[in-house]
Parts: sequence; C-alpha cells; structure tokens
Amino acid sequence: MTPILTALLCLGLSVGLRTRVQAGTPPKPTLQAEPGSVIPWGSPVNITCQGTLGAEEYHLDKEGNTPPWKTQKPPNPGDKAMFSITRTTDNDAGRYRCYYRSPSGWSESSDPLELVVTGPYRKPSLSALPSPVVTSGGNVTLQCGSGQGFDRFILTKEGEHRLSWTLDSQQHIRGQSQALFPVGPVTPNLWWTFRCYGCYRNSTQVWSQPSDPLELLVPGVSGKPSLLAQQGPIVASGQNLTLRCRSDVGYDRFALSKEGGQDLPQSLVLQPQAGLSQADFSLDTVSTSHGGRYRCYGGHNLSSEWSAPSDPLDILVAGQLSDRPSLTVQPGTTVTSGEKVTLLCQSQTLKDTFLLSKEGAADPPLRLPSHHRAQQFQAEFSMSPVTSAHGGTYRCYSSLSTAPYLLSHPSEPLELRVSASHPLDYTVENLIRLGVAGLILVVLGVLLFQAQNCQTSIHQETGV
Repeated sequence: MTPILTALLCLGLSVGLRTRVQAGTPPKPTLQAEPGSVIPWGSPVNITCQGTLGAEEYHLDKEGNTPPWKTQKPPNPGDKAMFSITRTTDNDAGRYRCYYRSPSGWSESSDPLELVVTGPYRKPSLSALPSPVVTSGGNVTLQCGSGQGFDRFILTKEGEHRLSWTLDSQQHIRGQSQALFPVGPVTPNLWWTFRCYGCYRNSTQVWSQPSDPLELLVPGVSGKPSLLAQQGPIVASGQNLTLRCRSDVGYDRFALSKEGGQDLPQSLVLQPQAGLSQADFSLDTVSTSHGGRYRCYGGHNLSSEWSAPSDPLDILVAGQLSDRPSLTVQPGTTVTSGEKVTLLCQSQTLKDTFLLSKEGAADPPLRLPSHHRAQQFQAEFSMSPVTSAHGGTYRCYSSLSTAPYLLSHPSEPLELRVSASHPLDYTVENLIRLGVAGLILVVLGVLLFQAQNCQTSIHQETGV
C-alpha cells in the first residue's frame, strides 16, 4: 500500500470515529430530592435532574403516569433542571426517572428515585425487647406495631448515613400487626436512634406518621449518677411521682430506665450549677404500672456514650392489695437505749412478704418473709441494741412475691420513743447516790471525832 493511500485511510477512520463519538448517546443524568426522599405530607420538595452542559430540555417521568410527567426547557442551555412540588400529597409519592435532550440527542433515563410521603396514617409504636438498655456488643429486637393492619413496616436509623429496613408484618395475638427487627451488635461509639413507619402493599411509597424516636442506651464506665424519689420509695395510687437523677460530673442530659420497660425517657439539664447537674422525671399520677426498679444514666449532648447506671431504686405502690396488716411492738412503744425491740407485723390473709417502713427515712424499707403462727401470717423485725436513731414513726405493709412492687394498705402508724434511761431508774439512781454520799460523810465524821478524842487523851497523859 502506497504512503498516500495509507494516509487517506487513516484520515477517514479518524473522521468516522470522531463523528460516531459526537453522535453517541449523552451520559445518563442523576436524580435527587431535597431536603430528602422521605417527605412529610404537605411539605415542599425539589427534585433535581443533573445532566450535562448544553442540555436544552429536561423530562421528569413518574411511574404509572403518561410520560412526560413534567417538562422543563431552561431559558439558557444548562446542566440541570429543578422540578418543585410546593405541597406534597400521597399523589406525589412514587418512583421517578428523568432524562434530557442535548445537541447530540436524548440521554438515557436516570436511575429511579423513590419519593416517599409520610403522614396519612397514625403513627405505629416502637419498642425494644427486652429493653432499650443494651450491653456493649449485645443484640436487641425492635418491635414496630400498630392496630391499623399495615402490610409492611419500615425501620429507619438516624445519623449521618440514614439506613432503612423493610419487613412484612405479622399478625399479633392481640389483633395488632407487627414486625420484629433484629439489631446488633450494638456499640457505644455510634448513635442508635430509630423510628418506624407502616404502609400498605398497594401503596408502598405512602407511609404512616413516624413513630416516636427510640434511642438505645449502651452503658459506659464514667461516674454513675444517683437516683432518688422526692416523695420516698413508697407511694400511693393517685399521687404524683417525681424521680430526680443528679451527678457532680456535669452531664448535659439524663435518661431513666425501668427494669422490664420498653421506653427510655430522657431529660435535658437546663442549668447546671457549680458542677452539679440534675434532671427531674415526672411520672404523673401513680398507678400500678409505675411500680418497679429504676436506674438513671448521664450523658453529653455531643456524644453517644452514656455513664454507668445509678444504684437501683425500687418504687413501691401501696394500696393495691385489700389487706391492711397490724403493727405492734415489744416490750413497748417507749424503750431505753441499749434494749432489744421487736416490731411484729401480722396479717390474717395469706401474704408471703412483709415490709417495715420508717417515716422520713431515705433507706428502702426492710423486707422479711412471712411465717404462719397461731393462725396469723407474721414477720418479726428486731432492733438490738436500740439507739436514739431508731426512734420515729413506723408502718408495715404486706405483699406477694408474684408482684413484689405492689403493696397492701399501710398499717396504723406506730411511734417508737427511745430514751437515754428510764425516768424511774433515774430517780432511784439519784437516791442511791445521795445515800452513798451521806454514808461517806457520816463515816468521815466518826473518824474525825475519834481522832479528836485520841488527841485529847494523849495530851492528858503527857501533861503537854
């Protein structure tokens, strides 16, 4: 082949290749929604189709609608187009794609974008089984449930990268639909905050309102706070109950957990003072459900880590059993310091536990198993030796081991008085002391009289 022919052939191949590249399909665009692809009902959303420079026309298609669903021709060719929805409804939920036209032709369609609209249905409930307090490295099951008969449930995890999982619902024995999501292993260095939604199979992009947020708590090792009940550990139905969590670490927030509970109330510290931080948890009107064992935790707003748990606090609800035990004391209501005192709590009905409470005491009540004697169920609370600190007003309660946080009505109050010594003993003791002192004076007087007589006799004999 001659050099001229070779050069012409190469030139032709080059021109043909360049023509094919120019006539090729433009790259497919990207499609995204702002502020996100999950939008509350009635909120605005912007759907942006990102193409290439020189694009002259953009089309947005919605699955199930005749294309194009929307069209936009920019006044000047540009690399993107924005489609705005000012007030989303369930009709806007669905799957979208976009494509554009440029001088080189029509592009491919973008990858699909699913726009979810939330809010037409009531929110489901979200709870953690067995508890929202999870040890580091442990697993937990999140239960999303509703009485509205949803076909599916969606669990979302909040954070920098929003994650979601979908499960078909199961029918619960109580007529509710639910889904159980296994989560774990849980670590303390990440945020573990979840919400869940429900939807129906024929409209999977229309979700319910979000459940209340649920944050899993992973206890740490930093200084544990203290937990106390302002009204004392024994409360009656109908009372208001407030639990106070406090610490000298200076935490920004506190969380309260109940053993066997499935939620985790939190409270922010509004005004830490002199390194002391505290938060009050108002549990409103006391009912049987408030009885149980509580702990609290401290944390910081900018960290997912929590403190070690406080010591447990048992809240006991009185008046839940029809029984009212009796309380007596031996040897009597007025005793001398150093004596032995026995408080006897009795009931005629079957009770397996008795509790003794002292009015105003911060310590939990004493518990003893009951014994059956003389057709009575009873427990003996002994104090020996008695000191002035034992004085005060006592009441006793009965309970059953099957419901240890529910108590009977209180017994009638019994006031125990402790004196340094008995008044009669004090009088006798003074008389004895006076008698001994008088006897000593008499003896001294006799000895002095005898000494004087002896001295007189010596003088008479010697004549001195």
